[in-house]
Amino acid sequence: MRGDISSFSYISVYQKPAILFKPSGNPKSTFISNQNLRKSGYLLLVIAVCTSLSVFLLGFSPPVPCTFDHQRLQTETGREFNNVELSSSLHNVSYSQEFWKQPDDLGFRPCLNFSDGYRRASNGGTEKRRTFLMVVVSGGLNQQRNQIIDAVVIARILNTSLVLPVLQVNRVWGDESEFSDIFDDQHFKQTLKDDVHIVSTLPPTTTYIGRTRRRRRRSISSSIKQLHVNEDWIRKQFMGRLNKHGALILSGLDSKLSKDLGPDLQKLRCKVAFHALKFRAWIEEIGEKLAKRMGEGGPYMALHLRLEKDVWLRTGCLPGLGEEVDRLVQSDRLAHPELLTSRINMTARDRYVAGLCPLNAIEVTRLLKALGASNGTRIYMAGGEALGGDKALEPLRSQFPHLYNKWVLAAAEGELDLVKLKHRPSVLAAIDYVVCLNSQVFMANHGGNMARALQGHRAYLGHMKHITPNKKKLVQLLMNKNLTETEMVERIKEIHVLSLWGSPSAGTKTSGRDVIAYPISHCMCTGPEPSLFTRSLQ
Repeated sequence: MRGDISSFSYISVYQKPAILFKPSGNPKSTFISNQNLRKSGYLLLVIAVCTSLSVFLLGFSPPVPCTFDHQRLQTETGREFNNVELSSSLHNVSYSQEFWKQPDDLGFRPCLNFSDGYRRASNGGTEKRRTFLMVVVSGGLNQQRNQIIDAVVIARILNTSLVLPVLQVNRVWGDESEFSDIFDDQHFKQTLKDDVHIVSTLPPTTTYIGRTRRRRRRSISSSIKQLHVNEDWIRKQFMGRLNKHGALILSGLDSKLSKDLGPDLQKLRCKVAFHALKFRAWIEEIGEKLAKRMGEGGPYMALHLRLEKDVWLRTGCLPGLGEEVDRLVQSDRLAHPELLTSRINMTARDRYVAGLCPLNAIEVTRLLKALGASNGTRIYMAGGEALGGDKALEPLRSQFPHLYNKWVLAAAEGELDLVKLKHRPSVLAAIDYVVCLNSQVFMANHGGNMARALQGHRAYLGHMKHITPNKKKLVQLLMNKNLTETEMVERIKEIHVLSLWGSPSAGTKTSGRDVIAYPISHCMCTGPEPSLFTRSLQ
């Protein structure tokens, strides 16, 4: 077991990797600094240093136009590692054309044109429906979000009214927020008023029709245990019981509804995800302020690292933080076997080689450097605290000193106090979502619900660049000791050509694909004008 724990875990974050680059001096990371970022003393020091460098360079540089020199250094950034330190000290290389280049949207725009049959059914009046569906959604914020989307679709299939979803308290997250604490419930109802009638609470069991007193039958609870169920299955399983009892309480929705529904229901999914599910105004405001703060120095990328302890427990992987930490993770996993629900017979090494593990900080750094990110790149780090704390992030911080999270930005903003939200992880996740949505480049280290939601949302808003690490091929490259540094960089770029830009051409396949992650198939078009619905919400 000793070999399985230590030698087969990730490349240790304490190692000096062959292709990590020497940082410029020892930059003070903004990630761990809670000091005021606007102190004039630091600004004057930077100005003085830059002035001295400029005078020095004017005396020794050949008479070449600045634009030519800038373009040449941009081209070399990320290709020749020896140039990284020089480039980042002479130019604002965070504007590298290579790294910040956005995909061609090919003219696609949001286009939710529902069929005539769907609209006719809607014109019948959703508010007249006298049966009710209540759903209990579980998991973290983005997992709950997916289930809310499916709940609206199921309510439409059953032609019933939907009660605002109940957010189940998750034992890992411990957030007791209700739907209306996170989402704008009035906006939710208004946006979907032509699709599904939505009420705030389940009506009382005793109702009055005129002067006649009628007792409604007791609601019945059920769950969906089968995978990939379609419209016919939903009707067959629940329509009779719903009509008989008047109210149905449904749970177990997570990833159960088929990804291959009819076109109108796929459009409804997009309408819920990208229009109806809007965060509360105060949450949106905090996220927008932090995004604005990130953008003050130019474009920024958002990085969802997913290096928290619970991620390591659930993936069956080892973090590479030394034998003691690896043993702790393995011990906690044995104490909670229910957390590891797939591929339970695979070893940590097998998972790593198969690309099933999160990349640790050293591997993320190698990937970003190879793709052209300079040490001037501004990075917003979403998510919770990484297992191992600052030490686990040191390889990333040493190469990207402009590394921020919501806590640092809020402290710099002054009037924003996030401490009171420390025990509300769903709200914090919503703030992360807004900042990531506004970034010029987004990368999720280990996929997940948030990554898929942002991938689709960013595509829907204009196909903004996202990076999807090809972890299996990347791990194989990192284990190859015969490649030179230059060869390694070129190979890393090659394996990410198809997963780098987020071009709409990558989302044209329809079968089996989640329309929330790939909205182009049903929810976008290239017509001269957007649909009446999308135009009215712009």
